[in-house]
Amino acid sequence: MSSQAAPDAEAAAIDGQVPPVTAIATEIVGSLSLTALAYADANDLDSAGVAIDIASAAFERVKERLSADERLAITQLLTETRLAYVRKRESR
Repeated sequence: MSSQAAPDAEAAAIDGQVPPVTAIATEIVGSLSLTALAYADANDLDSAGVAIDIASAAFERVKERLSADERLAITQLLTETRLAYVRKRESR
């Protein structure tokens, strides 16, 4: 990667050509939460746990950049996902 790649990417993000990292991370967290629920429904709890862990790590990395409403919504989503996972694990 050349030394010009990073400034060019930053300029593109500023111009609105690339979505902000918070939007991408929020989408990833939502997608991984849904994936975790699908794995749990399929009784693949190991994969569900991995998806939850990755979603949580992504959220932790960007949560300070999110608005209070966004943080609350993602926190609730992750909490509901974790509870569904625990219920499924306990029903085995």
